[in-house]
Amino acid sequence: MTDRKNPPGKQPPGIVQCVVGINCLVWDRYATELENLQQDCPHIRLSGRCDKDSPDRAPHQDRDIWGCLWSYPGMGLAGQAIEFPLDDWAKLKDWKPPSTAEPIEQIRKNAAQRTASSPEEAWHGSLDHGFIFLRLTYLRGFSNFMIDVAEENPDLYRLCDIVTDYWYEITKAHLDCGATLVGAGDDLGLQDRLPISPESWRKLIKPAYRRIFSLVRERGAGFALHTDGYIVDIIPDLIEAGLTQLNPQDLVNGLDNLVRLAKGRVHIALDIDRQKITAFGTPEQVAAHIKTCIETLGSPEGGLTLVFGVYPGTPIENVQAAVRAMEKYHDWWVQ
Repeated sequence: MTDRKNPPGKQPPGIVQCVVGINCLVWDRYATELENLQQDCPHIRLSGRCDKDSPDRAPHQDRDIWGCLWSYPGMGLAGQAIEFPLDDWAKLKDWKPPSTAEPIEQIRKNAAQRTASSPEEAWHGSLDHGFIFLRLTYLRGFSNFMIDVAEENPDLYRLCDIVTDYWYEITKAHLDCGATLVGAGDDLGLQDRLPISPESWRKLIKPAYRRIFSLVRERGAGFALHTDGYIVDIIPDLIEAGLTQLNPQDLVNGLDNLVRLAKGRVHIALDIDRQKITAFGTPEQVAAHIKTCIETLGSPEGGLTLVFGVYPGTPIENVQAAVRAMEKYHDWWVQ
Protein backbone atom coordinates (compact mmCIF):
# COMPACT_ATOMS: atom_id res chain seq x y z
CA MET A 1 0.00 0.00 0.00
CA THR A 2 1.18 3.51 -0.72
CA ASP A 3 -0.36 6.83 0.14
CA ARG A 4 -1.53 8.75 -2.89
CA LYS A 5 0.31 11.87 -1.67
CA ASN A 6 3.58 10.21 -0.75
CA PRO A 7 5.94 7.79 -2.53
CA PRO A 8 6.76 4.34 -1.06
CA GLY A 9 8.85 4.54 2.09
CA LYS A 10 7.88 8.19 2.65
CA GLN A 11 4.49 7.76 4.29
CA PRO A 12 3.85 10.12 7.19
CA PRO A 13 3.16 8.42 10.53
CA GLY A 14 -0.48 9.52 10.58
CA ILE A 15 -1.44 7.10 7.80
CA VAL A 16 -3.80 4.39 9.09
CA GLN A 17 -2.92 1.05 7.52
CA CYS A 18 -6.04 -1.03 6.82
CA VAL A 19 -6.13 -4.79 6.27
CA VAL A 20 -9.27 -6.76 5.37
CA GLY A 21 -9.19 -10.56 5.64
CA ILE A 22 -12.02 -12.22 3.71
CA ASN A 23 -13.24 -15.77 4.30
CA CYS A 24 -12.86 -17.96 1.22
CA LEU A 25 -16.59 -18.63 0.85
CA VAL A 26 -17.30 -14.90 0.88
CA TRP A 27 -14.61 -14.41 -1.75
CA ASP A 28 -16.08 -17.21 -3.86
CA ARG A 29 -19.54 -15.66 -3.77
CA TYR A 30 -18.55 -12.05 -4.34
CA ALA A 31 -15.30 -12.35 -6.31
CA THR A 32 -16.28 -9.79 -8.95
CA GLU A 33 -17.49 -7.25 -6.41
CA LEU A 34 -14.36 -7.70 -4.30
CA GLU A 35 -11.99 -7.42 -7.24
CA ASN A 36 -13.73 -4.19 -8.26
CA LEU A 37 -13.59 -2.95 -4.67
CA GLN A 38 -9.83 -3.56 -4.55
CA GLN A 39 -9.42 -1.54 -7.75
CA ASP A 40 -11.49 1.30 -6.32
CA CYS A 41 -9.66 1.27 -2.96
CA PRO A 42 -5.97 0.74 -3.76
CA HIS A 43 -4.71 1.73 -0.30
CA ILE A 44 -6.65 -1.03 1.46
CA ARG A 45 -5.28 -4.57 1.35
CA LEU A 46 -7.91 -7.22 0.68
CA SER A 47 -6.80 -10.81 1.24
CA GLY A 48 -8.48 -14.18 1.49
CA ARG A 49 -8.42 -15.90 -1.87
CA CYS A 50 -8.40 -19.60 -1.01
CA ASP A 51 -7.23 -22.39 -3.30
CA LYS A 52 -10.09 -24.62 -4.42
CA ASP A 53 -8.17 -27.69 -3.21
CA SER A 54 -7.28 -26.26 0.21
CA PRO A 55 -8.01 -28.74 3.05
CA ASP A 56 -9.46 -25.83 5.04
CA ARG A 57 -12.52 -25.93 2.80
CA ALA A 58 -13.70 -29.37 3.96
CA PRO A 59 -14.46 -30.68 7.46
CA HIS A 60 -11.54 -32.69 8.83
CA GLN A 61 -9.60 -33.62 11.95
CA ASP A 62 -5.92 -33.21 12.66
CA ARG A 63 -3.58 -33.77 15.60
CA ASP A 64 -1.08 -31.01 16.35
CA ILE A 65 2.53 -31.33 17.52
CA TRP A 66 1.43 -30.98 21.16
CA GLY A 67 -0.83 -34.04 20.90
CA CYS A 68 -4.17 -32.19 20.77
CA LEU A 69 -6.80 -33.50 18.34
CA TRP A 70 -8.61 -30.77 16.41
CA SER A 71 -11.92 -30.79 14.57
CA TYR A 72 -12.25 -28.32 11.69
CA PRO A 73 -15.69 -27.43 10.29
CA GLY A 74 -14.34 -26.50 6.87
CA MET A 75 -15.40 -23.33 5.05
CA GLY A 76 -12.03 -21.76 5.90
CA LEU A 77 -13.00 -21.52 9.57
CA ALA A 78 -10.88 -22.18 12.66
CA GLY A 79 -11.09 -25.51 14.45
CA GLN A 80 -11.70 -26.64 18.00
CA ALA A 81 -9.58 -28.91 20.20
CA ILE A 82 -11.60 -32.04 21.04
CA GLU A 83 -8.99 -34.30 22.65
CA PHE A 84 -6.65 -33.03 25.34
CA PRO A 85 -3.43 -34.99 25.93
CA LEU A 86 -3.17 -33.90 29.58
CA ASP A 87 -6.82 -34.21 30.62
CA ASP A 88 -5.49 -36.26 33.54
CA TRP A 89 -2.41 -35.00 35.38
CA ALA A 90 -1.22 -38.62 35.69
CA LYS A 91 -0.37 -38.42 31.98
CA LEU A 92 2.14 -35.62 32.51
CA LYS A 93 4.99 -37.96 33.50
CA ASP A 94 4.89 -39.69 30.10
CA TRP A 95 3.97 -36.69 27.94
CA LYS A 96 6.71 -34.93 26.02
CA PRO A 97 6.42 -31.40 24.64
CA PRO A 98 7.26 -30.91 20.98
CA SER A 99 10.87 -30.50 19.99
CA THR A 100 11.98 -27.07 18.82
CA ALA A 101 14.58 -28.52 16.43
CA GLU A 102 12.42 -28.85 13.33
CA PRO A 103 10.57 -25.51 13.59
CA ILE A 104 13.83 -23.68 14.29
CA GLU A 105 15.44 -25.27 11.24
CA GLN A 106 12.44 -24.17 9.16
CA ILE A 107 12.72 -20.62 10.53
CA ARG A 108 16.36 -20.53 9.45
CA LYS A 109 15.56 -21.81 5.96
CA ASN A 110 12.76 -19.29 5.52
CA ALA A 111 15.01 -16.47 6.72
CA ALA A 112 17.76 -17.47 4.30
CA GLN A 113 15.30 -17.49 1.39
CA ARG A 114 13.97 -14.05 2.34
CA THR A 115 17.47 -12.66 2.69
CA ALA A 116 18.42 -13.99 -0.73
CA SER A 117 15.35 -12.58 -2.46
CA SER A 118 14.88 -9.31 -0.51
CA PRO A 119 18.01 -8.56 1.53
CA GLU A 120 16.87 -5.09 2.60
CA GLU A 121 13.32 -6.01 3.55
CA ALA A 122 12.40 -6.30 7.24
CA TRP A 123 10.47 -9.41 8.17
CA HIS A 124 8.26 -10.60 10.99
CA GLY A 125 8.31 -13.86 12.95
CA SER A 126 5.01 -15.61 13.57
CA LEU A 127 4.09 -17.81 16.53
CA ASP A 128 0.86 -19.76 16.95
CA HIS A 129 -2.66 -18.59 17.63
CA GLY A 130 -2.85 -20.50 20.87
CA PHE A 131 0.29 -19.02 22.38
CA ILE A 132 0.34 -19.68 26.15
CA PHE A 133 -3.06 -19.13 27.79
CA LEU A 134 -4.99 -20.93 25.06
CA ARG A 135 -2.38 -23.68 24.77
CA LEU A 136 -2.89 -24.54 28.43
CA THR A 137 -6.62 -24.93 27.81
CA TYR A 138 -5.93 -27.09 24.74
CA LEU A 139 -3.64 -29.38 26.72
CA ARG A 140 -5.84 -29.72 29.80
CA GLY A 141 -9.34 -29.04 28.46
CA PHE A 142 -11.11 -25.83 29.45
CA SER A 143 -12.99 -27.18 32.48
CA ASN A 144 -9.90 -28.87 33.91
CA PHE A 145 -7.90 -25.72 33.30
CA MET A 146 -10.41 -23.57 35.17
CA ILE A 147 -10.31 -25.91 38.18
CA ASP A 148 -6.50 -25.87 38.08
CA VAL A 149 -6.52 -22.07 38.17
CA ALA A 150 -8.95 -21.96 41.08
CA GLU A 151 -6.85 -24.47 43.03
CA GLU A 152 -3.53 -22.86 41.98
CA ASN A 153 -2.42 -26.35 41.02
CA PRO A 154 1.39 -26.45 40.91
CA ASP A 155 1.25 -28.82 37.94
CA LEU A 156 -0.44 -26.09 35.91
CA TYR A 157 2.38 -23.66 36.72
CA ARG A 158 4.90 -26.34 35.77
CA LEU A 159 3.08 -26.89 32.48
CA CYS A 160 3.00 -23.13 31.84
CA ASP A 161 6.78 -23.06 32.24
CA ILE A 162 7.14 -25.90 29.71
CA VAL A 163 4.99 -24.08 27.15
CA THR A 164 6.83 -20.82 27.80
CA ASP A 165 10.23 -22.52 27.37
CA TYR A 166 9.13 -23.77 23.95
CA TRP A 167 7.99 -20.35 22.72
CA TYR A 168 11.04 -18.65 24.21
CA GLU A 169 13.30 -20.81 22.02
CA ILE A 170 11.14 -20.30 18.93
CA THR A 171 11.06 -16.54 19.53
CA LYS A 172 14.83 -16.46 20.01
CA ALA A 173 15.28 -18.27 16.68
CA HIS A 174 13.19 -15.64 14.89
CA LEU A 175 15.26 -12.88 16.49
CA ASP A 176 18.54 -14.63 15.68
CA CYS A 177 17.45 -14.62 12.03
CA GLY A 178 16.72 -10.90 12.05
CA ALA A 179 13.00 -10.58 12.79
CA THR A 180 12.05 -7.02 13.72
CA LEU A 181 8.61 -8.03 15.02
CA VAL A 182 7.31 -11.26 16.53
CA GLY A 183 3.58 -11.90 16.72
CA ALA A 184 1.27 -14.38 18.42
CA GLY A 185 -2.42 -14.90 19.12
CA ASP A 186 -3.86 -15.68 22.55
CA ASP A 187 -7.57 -15.01 23.11
CA LEU A 188 -7.63 -13.86 26.73
CA GLY A 189 -11.19 -12.59 27.11
CA LEU A 190 -14.83 -13.61 27.10
CA GLN A 191 -17.57 -11.32 25.85
CA ASP A 192 -17.66 -9.05 28.91
CA ARG A 193 -14.97 -10.26 31.30
CA LEU A 194 -11.84 -12.38 31.65
CA PRO A 195 -12.42 -16.13 32.07
CA ILE A 196 -10.12 -16.11 35.09
CA SER A 197 -9.61 -13.29 37.56
CA PRO A 198 -7.04 -10.58 36.77
CA GLU A 199 -5.15 -11.69 39.87
CA SER A 200 -4.95 -15.28 38.64
CA TRP A 201 -3.89 -14.08 35.18
CA ARG A 202 -1.10 -12.02 36.75
CA LYS A 203 0.16 -15.00 38.71
CA LEU A 204 0.05 -17.55 35.90
CA ILE A 205 0.31 -15.84 32.51
CA LYS A 206 1.94 -12.45 33.02
CA PRO A 207 5.36 -13.83 34.08
CA ALA A 208 5.42 -15.98 30.94
CA TYR A 209 4.56 -13.02 28.74
CA ARG A 210 7.13 -10.81 30.47
CA ARG A 211 9.87 -13.37 29.90
CA ILE A 212 9.26 -13.55 26.15
CA PHE A 213 8.41 -9.88 25.61
CA SER A 214 11.58 -8.89 27.49
CA LEU A 215 13.71 -11.06 25.24
CA VAL A 216 12.19 -9.39 22.18
CA ARG A 217 12.63 -5.87 23.53
CA GLU A 218 16.22 -6.58 24.59
CA ARG A 219 16.98 -7.50 20.99
CA GLY A 220 15.54 -4.24 19.69
CA ALA A 221 12.42 -5.82 18.18
CA GLY A 222 8.71 -5.57 18.96
CA PHE A 223 6.02 -8.03 20.00
CA ALA A 224 2.50 -7.99 18.57
CA LEU A 225 -0.35 -9.79 20.34
CA HIS A 226 -3.75 -10.61 18.88
CA THR A 227 -6.32 -11.26 21.57
CA ASP A 228 -10.09 -11.57 21.22
CA GLY A 229 -12.55 -10.73 23.96
CA TYR A 230 -12.69 -8.33 26.89
CA ILE A 231 -9.20 -7.51 28.17
CA VAL A 232 -9.70 -4.07 29.73
CA ASP A 233 -8.60 -5.25 33.19
CA ILE A 234 -5.17 -6.39 31.98
CA ILE A 235 -4.23 -3.95 29.23
CA PRO A 236 -1.87 -2.08 31.61
CA ASP A 237 -0.27 -5.42 32.53
CA LEU A 238 0.32 -6.32 28.90
CA ILE A 239 2.03 -2.99 28.31
CA GLU A 240 4.06 -3.29 31.50
CA ALA A 241 5.19 -6.77 30.42
CA GLY A 242 6.69 -5.25 27.26
CA LEU A 243 4.05 -5.53 24.55
CA THR A 244 4.52 -3.10 21.65
CA GLN A 245 1.50 -3.85 19.43
CA LEU A 246 -1.98 -4.87 20.62
CA ASN A 247 -4.76 -6.26 18.40
CA PRO A 248 -7.93 -5.92 20.54
CA GLN A 249 -11.59 -6.02 19.56
CA ASP A 250 -13.29 -2.64 19.45
CA LEU A 251 -16.81 -2.88 20.89
CA VAL A 252 -16.23 -5.48 23.62
CA ASN A 253 -13.42 -3.34 25.07
CA GLY A 254 -14.81 0.09 24.21
CA LEU A 255 -12.98 2.75 22.23
CA ASP A 256 -12.96 5.00 25.31
CA ASN A 257 -11.13 2.35 27.33
CA LEU A 258 -8.61 1.80 24.55
CA VAL A 259 -7.95 5.55 24.45
CA ARG A 260 -7.52 5.67 28.22
CA LEU A 261 -5.33 2.60 28.58
CA ALA A 262 -3.49 2.03 25.30
CA LYS A 263 -3.48 5.00 22.92
CA GLY A 264 0.01 6.44 22.66
CA ARG A 265 1.45 3.59 24.73
CA VAL A 266 1.37 0.79 22.15
CA HIS A 267 0.50 0.50 18.50
CA ILE A 268 -3.19 -0.44 18.31
CA ALA A 269 -4.16 -2.81 15.50
CA LEU A 270 -7.89 -2.45 16.06
CA ASP A 271 -10.08 -5.44 15.28
CA ILE A 272 -13.24 -4.03 13.69
CA ASP A 273 -16.54 -5.33 15.06
CA ARG A 274 -18.04 -8.29 13.23
CA GLN A 275 -20.76 -9.19 15.75
CA LYS A 276 -23.06 -6.20 15.51
CA ILE A 277 -22.40 -3.24 13.25
CA THR A 278 -20.74 -4.84 10.25
CA ALA A 279 -22.97 -7.92 10.41
CA PHE A 280 -26.36 -6.34 11.15
CA GLY A 281 -25.99 -2.57 10.73
CA THR A 282 -26.63 -0.45 7.69
CA PRO A 283 -23.84 0.56 5.29
CA GLU A 284 -24.13 4.09 6.68
CA GLN A 285 -23.60 2.83 10.23
CA VAL A 286 -20.60 0.77 9.12
CA ALA A 287 -18.96 3.75 7.43
CA ALA A 288 -19.64 5.95 10.45
CA HIS A 289 -18.03 3.36 12.75
CA ILE A 290 -14.87 3.23 10.64
CA LYS A 291 -14.63 7.02 10.75
CA THR A 292 -15.17 7.05 14.52
CA CYS A 293 -12.43 4.46 15.08
CA ILE A 294 -9.93 6.49 13.04
CA GLU A 295 -10.92 9.80 14.64
CA THR A 296 -10.79 8.34 18.15
CA LEU A 297 -7.65 6.21 18.07
CA GLY A 298 -5.63 7.77 15.26
CA SER A 299 -3.31 10.76 15.52
CA PRO A 300 -0.77 12.67 13.44
CA GLU A 301 1.89 10.63 15.26
CA GLY A 302 0.37 7.35 14.05
CA GLY A 303 -0.07 4.24 16.14
CA LEU A 304 -3.23 2.83 14.54
CA THR A 305 -4.02 0.00 12.13
CA LEU A 306 -7.52 -1.26 11.28
CA VAL A 307 -8.07 -5.00 10.87
CA PHE A 308 -11.41 -6.30 9.56
CA GLY A 309 -12.29 -10.00 9.29
CA VAL A 310 -15.17 -10.79 6.91
CA TYR A 311 -17.11 -14.03 7.38
CA PRO A 312 -20.19 -15.64 5.80
CA GLY A 313 -23.35 -13.73 6.63
CA THR A 314 -21.77 -10.29 6.39
CA PRO A 315 -23.69 -8.32 3.72
CA ILE A 316 -21.50 -7.42 0.77
CA GLU A 317 -22.89 -3.88 0.98
CA ASN A 318 -21.42 -3.59 4.48
CA VAL A 319 -18.06 -4.93 3.34
CA GLN A 320 -18.03 -2.36 0.56
CA ALA A 321 -19.02 0.40 2.98
CA ALA A 322 -16.24 -0.53 5.41
CA VAL A 323 -13.53 -0.69 2.75
CA ARG A 324 -14.63 2.52 1.05
CA ALA A 325 -14.63 4.29 4.41
CA MET A 326 -11.13 3.00 5.11
CA GLU A 327 -10.01 4.31 1.74
CA LYS A 328 -11.63 7.67 2.42
CA TYR A 329 -10.30 8.16 5.95
CA HIS A 330 -6.98 6.27 6.02
CA ASP A 331 -5.11 9.55 5.56
CA TRP A 332 -7.44 11.57 7.80
CA TRP A 333 -4.57 12.62 10.07
CA VAL A 334 -2.23 13.81 7.31
CA GLN A 335 -4.57 15.89 5.16
